[in-house]
Parts: sequence; structure tokens; C-alpha cells
Amino acid sequence: MSVETGLPPNWTIKVSKTHNKEYYLNQQTNESSWDPPYGTDKETLNSYIQKFKNNDYKPVINKDGKVRASHILVKNKNSRNPKSWKNSQITTTREESINIASEYLKKILAGDVKFDDLAQDNSDCSSHSRGGDLGYFGRKEMQPPFEAAAYDLHLHEISNLIETDSGIHILQRTG
Repeated sequence: MSVETGLPPNWTIKVSKTHNKEYYLNQQTNESSWDPPYGTDKETLNSYIQKFKNNDYKPVINKDGKVRASHILVKNKNSRNPKSWKNSQITTTREESINIASEYLKKILAGDVKFDDLAQDNSDCSSHSRGGDLGYFGRKEMQPPFEAAAYDLHLHEISNLIETDSGIHILQRTG
């Protein structure tokens, strides 16, 4: 269960653009519901939703305007720096890196592996030694697609695949 939202694992809150109302999405199954899923701590959820609504449906950001995220990076031969701590010359194609990252995402969402363990063993970023932790960062400090995804995530939420000049990323908002 998410300590922040009170939702069961893999569930997150989204906002319908059509109805301007929150709904609940299971990131593993893509199941969605207007009602909180079974197993939700409704008191915690209601408290979080109040904070969420007071922030005009934007994910909560710290007082300095920064967020904290961890990531898993899968580079390919077209990445701006096609080498990593584990491979001096990366030769995988973009499509292969997308497939690899997709498999990682499935394993994380299924609960087969913890995000930071997978990052530590498999991420092509030097942050792998910290479980993918990038620390806090502000606007214009990361590549635009990465930044947009990080700021759109709720605390502990996992992103879908994000592509930048560095490669294919999976993000987890940690602060």
C-alpha cells in the first residue's frame, strides 16, 4: 500500500481531462475505475486527495519547486553516449532497448523485482550504484521529456517508458 495515497500496490490517481475528476489506474493491468480499488485506506486517500485538489490537481512538489526521482536507463547505439559502466560499446538498437525496458517495467509492476534492485543491476546510468537515485532536481535540469514525466508523476508512482537522447528510461518519483 502506498503510504502517501493509501492505494494498493500499482494503483495511482489520475485526473480525467474530460470530466476534471480523479480516477484510479492500475499501472500493471491498465484497469481503471472511478471508485477507489479494494484494499484502499480511504482515510489516507481522502487526506491525499484534499492536498491534491488544493494543488489544482498537480502532483505535490517540494517548497523549492524540485522533485526527486530514480530511473532505469537502457541505452542503445543511437544514444548520445552509447557506453556505460557495464558495457564500453553499446550496440543494441532502439527497438531492442525499448523491448528490454518494457520487460523491466513489467517485472517492476508485477512485483517480481524492486525498482532500486533492478536499477542497481541493469541501468546504464552511473546512478545505478545508488539504485537509480538522481536526487532532487528542478526545472530545466533534465531533458524535456524526462522532466515532464518526473513532474507529472505522483510520489512513488512509476512512469511508462520515456525516450530521451540518452535512451529509454523508466522513472519512479521518490520525492
